[in-house]
Amino acid sequence: MSPETDERFDSAAKNFPEKIRAFLNALPYGVKRQAQEIRLRIGKPVSVCGGCRTAFLDGRGNAAAVPDPTGFLVRREDLEESFRNFCGYSVYSHQNEIKNGYISLVGGHRAGICGTAVYRSGEICGMRDISSVNVRVARQVPGAADGLLDALGEGINSGLLLVGAPASGKTTLLRDISRQLAGGRRGSMRKVTVVDERGELAGTYLGEPQNDLGVCCDVLDGFPKTEGILLAVRSLSPEFILCDELGTEEEASAVEQSLNAGVSIVASIHAGGREELMKRRQAVRLLRTGAFGYAAILEGRGRPGHVLEIDKAGDLLAEADRGASAHSVGNACGFYGVA
Repeated sequence: MSPETDERFDSAAKNFPEKIRAFLNALPYGVKRQAQEIRLRIGKPVSVCGGCRTAFLDGRGNAAAVPDPTGFLVRREDLEESFRNFCGYSVYSHQNEIKNGYISLVGGHRAGICGTAVYRSGEICGMRDISSVNVRVARQVPGAADGLLDALGEGINSGLLLVGAPASGKTTLLRDISRQLAGGRRGSMRKVTVVDERGELAGTYLGEPQNDLGVCCDVLDGFPKTEGILLAVRSLSPEFILCDELGTEEEASAVEQSLNAGVSIVASIHAGGREELMKRRQAVRLLRTGAFGYAAILEGRGRPGHVLEIDKAGDLLAEADRGASAHSVGNACGFYGVA
């Protein structure tokens, strides 16, 4: 990679129309390297978000901390052309994704969509009048999970719950855990099934995963986590099942069933820290399934991919039961993350 380019950012930029893509390509390497999201909003400048910083395009290929009201502003036609680009000019073929608020893009990236909900028979069936889009730059960071996996050792076999706020690096860590387990980088190759409900982990495009999740990894793309977990147990004989953003009662029940089949679970959940985690009824329910021997608390969007502490699930449950503090069994892992 040359000092002037960032391949993953440029890959995400290719999904935009030529005019916007030219602005994005002209950004300095430092901005591209830190970028996690590219956002378009009608009547606003294009913004590029990374960690706790947001840069605004001024229309001359420059990035500024403060928006320039006289610079390039996104018009409705820019947004509509971007939306058609994302769909490969076949909006109908992406209707199931669109009704769930996203579109999977070539390169493993994903576009979040905002607009007006369209209802049919009391259920959301689509979206119209698109008002903004958020393209999340999918970054593979080989070795991102090294520190975490080194700290856990064989403990990974008892299951792991990654805990973090949005943009804290949970998905990047999950990708690298899969790559290392299914690629034999942690001893023997392990059979891994990734249940990729929203297409973020594998970034599957036209049936082909865009991200390297390991040679012994199977991907269930677009399957709801509950159905995907049970299908994997019935049909794919995995040693590990990985999925993103657990939380519902049905998902917890599916996790329990996979545990009874001898499968290890590695998954993530949204929470800003240990205290917030233990206030979430769904999180405590997941820990009580017995599927997670450990929980890794991430630092946050300021240091994506970095682990603040590793706790035994049993200690967290004891803390929840007695309403007192429990001691962490792991120190902060200052390993290389996304930032």
